[in-house]
Amino acid sequence: MSIQQHLDALRARIAEVTPGEAQTLRGQGAALIDVREADEIAQGTADGAAAITRGYLELRVADAVPDTGTTVLLMCGSGSRSLLAADDLRRMGYEDVRSVAGGFNRWKDEGLPVAVPALADAEARQRYARQIVLPELGERGQAALSRARIAIIGAGGLGSPAALYLAAAGVGTIGLVDHDRVDRSNLHRQVLHRDDRVGMAKTASARATLEALNPRVAVHTHETRLSADNVEDVLGGYDIVVDGSDNFPTRYLVNDACIRLGLPNVYGAVERFEGQVAVFGAGGRPCYRCLFPEPPPPEAAPPCSEAGVLGVVPGVVGMLQALEALKLAAGFGEPLIGKLLLFDAHRSRMRTLALQAADDCAYCAPGRSFPGYIDYERFCGAPGA
Repeated sequence: MSIQQHLDALRARIAEVTPGEAQTLRGQGAALIDVREADEIAQGTADGAAAITRGYLELRVADAVPDTGTTVLLMCGSGSRSLLAADDLRRMGYEDVRSVAGGFNRWKDEGLPVAVPALADAEARQRYARQIVLPELGERGQAALSRARIAIIGAGGLGSPAALYLAAAGVGTIGLVDHDRVDRSNLHRQVLHRDDRVGMAKTASARATLEALNPRVAVHTHETRLSADNVEDVLGGYDIVVDGSDNFPTRYLVNDACIRLGLPNVYGAVERFEGQVAVFGAGGRPCYRCLFPEPPPPEAAPPCSEAGVLGVVPGVVGMLQALEALKLAAGFGEPLIGKLLLFDAHRSRMRTLALQAADDCAYCAPGRSFPGYIDYERFCGAPGA
């Protein structure tokens, strides 16, 4: 049988719809999928269509259309590849699969709305190709990452892996907040830095590493110690905060500032072989104060210089913080809002606990006005922390 005979046989079994009918059906809940290749989709696609190339359709359609009872409309360039794809989806159990007659060419000719992907240049598509093909992200998600502005508190054990993966993923603007300098004892875990940069400001060292990794990312440095006097000026220009600080005064300060500014706060902490991650949503609720209403006494939470830490532990926790920040920035997945993830490196085990918002929290409880910043070092009993 020739390919034309095969297509004719498919047309006898598979319903075809015009582009106008497809647009109406999509408005009624049908899933419209463009199965053309990435270079074709780069020139534009039907507005509202999900892009899944023909070669990956069977592998990824369940992510885009989990219910096999949903009407699925397939579009290619002229209406041939979509018939072949429709036949395969019917074999997979999808009950109502239709092909858009004339494909994208006819869609354009009829003047129906077209969306042009936000990533216009080939270099960006090549760099982020493995992310763009994910249906949960796609070009829209990648474009959202390029617009994101994420501040990272601390260019140390947590901030290093977080910054590396956020820059590699294509976050458009990364702010690095740190007042410290590179010390040789940092290097087993703070992978942004190198031995020949010992003595250099951590923000400068981190910026050099990130710009070498991804020149497309704008890296802003804030070589300062955060305080109640400057925290809003530093964080006010960002969308998301990743808290990689290593002391309680800064964590409480960052929490309060994020509530004040309406910013999501991606929290992480490590000690020895253990770590934890949580996301306190924009404006809190629950917030860090709901998790820790009072700081522990200094002797109960010694710094890494005294308690020690296995270098890979902050690596794991910092990468999890980067993952949560990417979810927030691109709008995919289920962020750890209202949850605390615990990581135990000894047993290679993770578990997640539900967090409860404190009804009497002075900072995030409903109806409470912002009570203001406090003397965080005195509150935490750690002068000069």
